[in-house]
Amino acid sequence: MNILIIGNGGREHAFAWKIRQSPDCDKLFVAPGNAGTASVATNVAIAVDDFKELGSFCIDQKIDLVVVGPEVPLVKGIRDYFEADKALSGILMVGPGKVGAQLEGSKDFSKQFMLRHNVPTAGAKTFFSSQSEEAQQYVNTIQPPIVLKADGLAAGKGVVIAQSVAEAKVAIREMLEEKKFGDASGKVLIEEFLNGIELSVFILTDGNDYVILPEAKDYKRIGDGDTGPNTGGMGSISPVPFASPSFMKKVEERVIKPTVDGLKKEGINYNGFIFIGLMNVGGEPYVIEYNARMGDPETQSVMMRIKGDFLELLTACAKAELKGKSLVTDPSFVSTVVMAAGGYPDHYQKGEIISGLENTDTAQVFHAGTKINDGKIITDGGRVLAVTGKGKTISEAMLNSYNSVKKISWEGAQYRKDIGKDLLDL
Repeated sequence: MNILIIGNGGREHAFAWKIRQSPDCDKLFVAPGNAGTASVATNVAIAVDDFKELGSFCIDQKIDLVVVGPEVPLVKGIRDYFEADKALSGILMVGPGKVGAQLEGSKDFSKQFMLRHNVPTAGAKTFFSSQSEEAQQYVNTIQPPIVLKADGLAAGKGVVIAQSVAEAKVAIREMLEEKKFGDASGKVLIEEFLNGIELSVFILTDGNDYVILPEAKDYKRIGDGDTGPNTGGMGSISPVPFASPSFMKKVEERVIKPTVDGLKKEGINYNGFIFIGLMNVGGEPYVIEYNARMGDPETQSVMMRIKGDFLELLTACAKAELKGKSLVTDPSFVSTVVMAAGGYPDHYQKGEIISGLENTDTAQVFHAGTKINDGKIITDGGRVLAVTGKGKTISEAMLNSYNSVKKISWEGAQYRKDIGKDLLDL
């Protein structure tokens, strides 16, 4: 098969790394890719939302399967574009259409979907940009902490957890009036705070059947001890110790099945990944958010634990033939530590030369914000690398990750020192 992966992050490098292992993988392309994907595939200099160029490339290269990594092309309707074109409609694709992608593209849509289908979630109320005053009055009635979410896509940074009513009011003004997150904060959800431990659950669904992938725990904040602003994700651990068989049974019965059934009932033909961001509140699962794709950096940990032919599973999904398919999971623990540019998630430098990559013998290094310049690998984004180690215990996996992290350097590099530490005593 000839395969095109769309995206340029750590998630896409992890996909390429895993798909390349399949005997059915002939030609593998990544658009636009990064320095890491270049080592296992051919990079193609096409933007993720340039549907016309992507379509032409698929025809020219006789692409059999397209795997869409990031949310932007999904929300903009890449599947709809391909399906509407006779020359492209026969190409298999993993990734939902525009309507299904609203699960991620609109926090309000996803919240209302959860409520319609009795998926357990936090109570919330939505306010438009013209309702800043009403929103500020509303937070007077809520006990802090108060969660504020930009309705649209904000690169994983559109969530503010205000510790006081005063802080919430400032955030409302910034989001609704000053458009801190651009069009994404034209609507804002004000949500009750759920006190618990987060985890990420992933399914691959063809609209009728689904396969549950290994779960992971993501670390969103920039600083140790979960301090500082939210990021796209600074690390992940899989498996998650508190995600016991009994807890995961609750997740499947109360969350996964109602979600897949709800999409069918509403006539949304969903084919692709669903990321379910959960909060374990006293042993009960509550949904914080849906994403219409895999998470990053959770994908890096998840791919390391999937045994067998992942391409075979993706192809079955794209053909709507997931029924009876299963997944064999490596019981090992996996730890992913993200190395980011200095200043991230705010202003950061690009173009720093990365050294020490050849010394990382205790972990698999997945590239995110990197590119090749004059034969050297340089930084080209906020999150630069995801260093992923495996072990029989969380401690061993962490040790393998951090031993390799310490061998990599560039000017201003930063990373959290405590990924997985909170799970050691569980």
